[in-house]
Amino acid sequence: MKDFLDYINSLKNYEKSGVPRGAGTDSDQGFDLARMKRLMERFGNPHCSFKAVHIAGTKGKGSTAAFIYNILRTEGYSVGCYTSSPHILTIRERILLGRSGHPVSAKLLNDLFHRIKPDLDQAMKEENGCISHFEVFTTMAFLLFADENVDIAVIEAGLGGARDATNIISSSGLAASVITTVGEEHLEALGGSLETIAMAKAGIIKQGCPLVLGGPFVPHIERIIRDKAVTMDSPVVSAYDSGNRCTVKSFSILNGRPCQICDIAIQVGKDLKMSCELLDVKLLMLGDHQLQNATTATCVALCLRNLGWSISDESIRSGLEHTYLLGRSQFLTSEEAEVLGLSGATVLLDGAHTKESAKALMNTLRMAFPKARLVFVVAMASDKDRVGFAREILSGLHVETVLLTEASIAGGVTRTTPASLLRDSWIKASDELGIGIVHDGMTEYSELLKEQQKGDGKTILATESCLKGCLRTANKILTRRGDEKGVIVFTGSLHIAASVLASLDG
Repeated sequence: MKDFLDYINSLKNYEKSGVPRGAGTDSDQGFDLARMKRLMERFGNPHCSFKAVHIAGTKGKGSTAAFIYNILRTEGYSVGCYTSSPHILTIRERILLGRSGHPVSAKLLNDLFHRIKPDLDQAMKEENGCISHFEVFTTMAFLLFADENVDIAVIEAGLGGARDATNIISSSGLAASVITTVGEEHLEALGGSLETIAMAKAGIIKQGCPLVLGGPFVPHIERIIRDKAVTMDSPVVSAYDSGNRCTVKSFSILNGRPCQICDIAIQVGKDLKMSCELLDVKLLMLGDHQLQNATTATCVALCLRNLGWSISDESIRSGLEHTYLLGRSQFLTSEEAEVLGLSGATVLLDGAHTKESAKALMNTLRMAFPKARLVFVVAMASDKDRVGFAREILSGLHVETVLLTEASIAGGVTRTTPASLLRDSWIKASDELGIGIVHDGMTEYSELLKEQQKGDGKTILATESCLKGCLRTANKILTRRGDEKGVIVFTGSLHIAASVLASLDG
């Protein structure tokens, strides 16, 4: 795939460089959706040959897409799944194809690239070189889905919704649209306020097509979305409706992996009538937020059933229970922890990178490991709310140590936050919360490690330039108290999780 990777990595990649101000808004500053339409026309409008579930939202898009994909695949449909979430080990993870559940093969992707390369070159010339990495890869995904003759595709929007390259899907091709959550991520790119973000995401609602809401939403933000649905004559189903009952009952171990035992009961009587009761669902995706994503996916499945798709309750259950994503609530095996030099520790990889997802992560840890010693390894992109993230981590449970480091983002460093700036953010958050800390610029820090003291309840902050240094320091801290092992959490971005998995991969 070298030729393909060299080509696509040479294109403008906003994941690597950051998104321009206003790029996701439906305005003169927004991305040029007409360019994507011209690209689709050049290749025969492949997106018109399959039905689609289109998903937008600040958080939960990737997990919700995975749940829906597995439900439909379990029912026996040939399904395409295209996600904009960062991949972990290979770009092929972003396109799932057919009934296998596996990423698209390197051969299939490479063959397609060489087949369309002359047309891509011509399009690039006519568009003055402005076609982006995301636009080309979206085109390739849609072509693969058309070639495979999939029954339905699950499509995750990249940024916002209204001007996103995936929003070429028309009402005739849309089975359902989904908006998971609305938060402040990519604030400047989406107009500067929660209201403008909501309007951008509501841009995926299409005439007469059902809309599923994840939630929870701030009331006036939900009103903006519902008002848009009214103008589009779109029935609305809310996964957060008061008639639904979704609870985490307990935690257990399933085939060596932690899971949460949940009840999901849906009872919807407005706009669309549908119901489903699933008891003791064993979710490998942990946390209240993942239960909410699973509930949203269940509502989508019931919505499709209402439209005539054959989807059994058992397929919904099985699809939910077999959903598992790298870097999201992912626990490493004891053998993998040993390879990292963290023998005996529980190692969790979670791509949380907003204050909302940090809060969800801490809620999960509080339920699963209420008394465990916690060590965090954190790397973040420069456009994230670093202080808000740190505040949620520090206020959730007592954290023994935080190791701050750097991870490349989309193969580059332009959006990486230097570890020293991360430390400043965590110091500020600890000051705001009144939490005592010891950082690696203080004499007390080296004494703590050397004398194997407990630090009087203070949180240790340390900076490391690379993952290897973090693993070395984490092992030193975890072995300070002999057999009393803890939980080490790699978080702050999916890219730090990818770095860990890449080190395991060789």
